Amino acid sequence: MEMEKKGKVTKEEALEYHMGHRHGKIEVVATKPCFTQRELSLAYSPGVSYPCLEIENDPEKVYDYTAKGNLVAVLSNGTAVLGLGNIGAAAGKPVMEGKGVLFKRFADVDVFDIEVNSQNPDEVIKAAELIEPTFGGINLEDIKAPDCFYIEETLRERLNIPVFHDDQHGTAIIALAALLNASEIVKKEISDLKVVINGAGASAIAIAKLIISTGVKKENVIMCDSKGVIYQGRTEGINKYKEKFAVDTDKRTLLEAMDGADVFLGLSVKGAVTKEMVKMMNRNPIIMAMANPDPEITPEEVEEVRGDAIMATGRSDYPNQVNNVLGFPFIFRGALDVRATAINEEMKLAAAKALAELARQDVPESVCKAYGLEKIEFGKEYIIPKPFDPRVLTTVAPAVAQTAMETGVARVEIKDWDKYKDVLESRLSIAKEFTRQIINKARFNPKKIVMAEGNYEKILRASQKIVEEGFATPVILGDEAEIKELADINNINLEGCEIIDPAKSDKLEEYAEQLFNQRQRKGMTKVEAKRRLIRITNYYGSMMVLNGEADCMLTGFSRSYPESVKPFLETVPLQKDYKVPSGSYFMVFKENIVLCADTTVNIDPDAEQLAEIALQSTETWKKFDTDAKIAMLSFTNFGSVRIPRTKKVSDAMKMVKEKHPELIIDGDMQADTATYPPIAQDAFPFSAIQGDANTLVFPNLEAGNIAYKLLYRLGGGTAIGPILQGFCKSVHVLQRGSDVNEIVNMAAIAVVDAHYKEQHKDEICK
Repeated sequence: MEMEKKGKVTKEEALEYHMGHRHGKIEVVATKPCFTQRELSLAYSPGVSYPCLEIENDPEKVYDYTAKGNLVAVLSNGTAVLGLGNIGAAAGKPVMEGKGVLFKRFADVDVFDIEVNSQNPDEVIKAAELIEPTFGGINLEDIKAPDCFYIEETLRERLNIPVFHDDQHGTAIIALAALLNASEIVKKEISDLKVVINGAGASAIAIAKLIISTGVKKENVIMCDSKGVIYQGRTEGINKYKEKFAVDTDKRTLLEAMDGADVFLGLSVKGAVTKEMVKMMNRNPIIMAMANPDPEITPEEVEEVRGDAIMATGRSDYPNQVNNVLGFPFIFRGALDVRATAINEEMKLAAAKALAELARQDVPESVCKAYGLEKIEFGKEYIIPKPFDPRVLTTVAPAVAQTAMETGVARVEIKDWDKYKDVLESRLSIAKEFTRQIINKARFNPKKIVMAEGNYEKILRASQKIVEEGFATPVILGDEAEIKELADINNINLEGCEIIDPAKSDKLEEYAEQLFNQRQRKGMTKVEAKRRLIRITNYYGSMMVLNGEADCMLTGFSRSYPESVKPFLETVPLQKDYKVPSGSYFMVFKENIVLCADTTVNIDPDAEQLAEIALQSTETWKKFDTDAKIAMLSFTNFGSVRIPRTKKVSDAMKMVKEKHPELIIDGDMQADTATYPPIAQDAFPFSAIQGDANTLVFPNLEAGNIAYKLLYRLGGGTAIGPILQGFCKSVHVLQRGSDVNEIVNMAAIAVVDAHYKEQHKDEICK
């Protein structure tokens, strides 16, 4: 069994993590500016009185004018904290803060942690009732059984917002998802499963309820606690919640219960299950040993006696981690987004089924990388999604929201589900929102795109995804037999793609002749063109685009940038009035997007070339329906130092203004003047750029390349590109070793670029 890659956490490291920098793990961050007197008046008195009065007149407007709709209380009294027991409200606070971090990290849900200093369940209920106006939902956490049942049941009756006890339902939902998939793998019907549950606390009872509601027969579920099997007639250690799962059986111990069982669900203590018990289970047993931090039995121990078992634990260093973080953030996200009054059983089932279905889909390369694994595939060691899989948000939250609407607990309706998924993606990353917009734009005008490096798995996988997204038909270049073999080995579906082997193409002679005619006076021989160059996929692909056999092209996955761009420079004409092409990157940040140019092509451009780079960047923005605001960057501000290096920048700006006075452009200017409003507003009020530039033109390649990489590595920006600018055709070079999503995103950019150039052919082509 393959271990997940993970370092051991020490006590010292954990304490330093919680105490270092700022004490604790959370802070409150303002979402509106408050830097001026006017902004202070808007944020507080007198401006704040207006939303107050609106809410007084219509209480539902509290969701419009406050953060209530995205705010959850993580509420605990510290009576059952992790495996630590009844350690008290204050000692449980690090866990509640941690829960808040997970809510925010995985679903962009804001949290206030509320520690109630009382072990009286009625006082906890009262506290929750009193704070209801503040929150859109309440997540009960680490409250001992049976108090947790009583508290949740009472609050669900009294409150008009979702109340969810994660220790019960979170574990149950993830375990059910795992059980659904494990049952499919071992070819057993849910209704036939004989299940043993060890532990009779909150999680165990919630799991029992949920699996029975899914089709497991109640009489086939044997629940055990520390005193043995919960059977009909037993009186010792029984409460009304356990009593519901008492069965008519002569089995009295866990050992006896395990004889002939199909499934073991452990929510108890380390070492509760022995190898002997595992041997007694039915064929292809499903074992979920979820005790934390140490399972009832380890995967290694199970593997020693049962090679046919499917194993899950609660630990991250083994495959199949039953982790609550796969549930509560996304369940609340869906519930909050439709202003649900409750999280009902149907919504829990919808979450479990959505998780199960997601695990059966291909796993993105980015998720594999996050776990240090080459590949993750549905099977015995992958029956539930990984917590860091970003698709969980866009899978589970919509399922929960839609079910809330169908079952009548939603107060608002979602009508456009594709748009809702885009919004969800943007909550975690504006870059994902931006790339989704690009893909959606590309879908309106699908094109034929050359994928020049068909002998690489990632290129083939990206081609499959491009077809699935529906924005292009990939034309994959390379040896057809090798491509199909590679696709078969990696379970890649190339239906909808074309495959062309340049060496066997009936266009080979025609393209070779054309290539020779273009380059014969630039050192190329006819023999070189026919026998070598045109057989290279980059040259063949370039000629396909040039001749209209394809609309756009991607290359560069396996080659250096200079080597990849060379065929384009030799074969594809530049647009009218341009003498050089250029390269740019979109840098996407939390609050804005800027285009950085030139970052890939021109080493030391002169003033005329800088002017071209600025105009090409303006055109790039036009393709995405945005106007450019161009800052011509230097180390000076508006002539404060007059030397040739700064003069060429200001001269370039003047050239652009002379040709296109309608454009917003200025320079020479420093980078902070271009991007930070207070500097420009205070010192340079005359400038056309008032700290609001969305296009940064660098004075040379050295500055541009260094800057965008620093923004990416240290500034937290996401780099989308490189985008080739200035060519008459849509041809682009990938970053070497791009992942599948990056290739797909660049393909979408190429399609949008191709459509623009097709529309403006007469204007831009020579």
